[in-house]
Amino acid sequence: MDETISIVLFSGTDDKLQSAAVLVGGAAALGKPVKILLQYWALEAFRADRIKANHGLAPEAGEAGRTAIDAAAKGGGAHWSDTMRMAKEIGEIDIQACSLSMDVLKLKQADLDSLVDGIEGVAAFLINAGDGQIVFI
Repeated sequence: MDETISIVLFSGTDDKLQSAAVLVGGAAALGKPVKILLQYWALEAFRADRIKANHGLAPEAGEAGRTAIDAAAKGGGAHWSDTMRMAKEIGEIDIQACSLSMDVLKLKQADLDSLVDGIEGVAAFLINAGDGQIVFI
């Protein structure tokens, strides 16, 4: 069985990006390859000029969620992008921007943070996912 974990990362809120980063870090620590396809709002969050910006939280997080996230950041918790960078240092993590989302948002590879390895279409992502798990966030 293919051990690769493939993630379609659609959401661009900090809580969901952090959840994805923790999942990716855990997979990297276990030696599992990870393939990520960035779509729409997640792709927007990976822009070089916006990666460290406040991307908000999912509506269900509410005020208590904002308080918890702020406390974690003040307590020295790693930013989701730093967790992704650490995961890439220890594991086989491939992050691709969705070509359709790039077109819709009128982005070029140069607009994206260096975490993003390239641009690919959905068909290529699905072929590369093989028989492994696909997670949608």
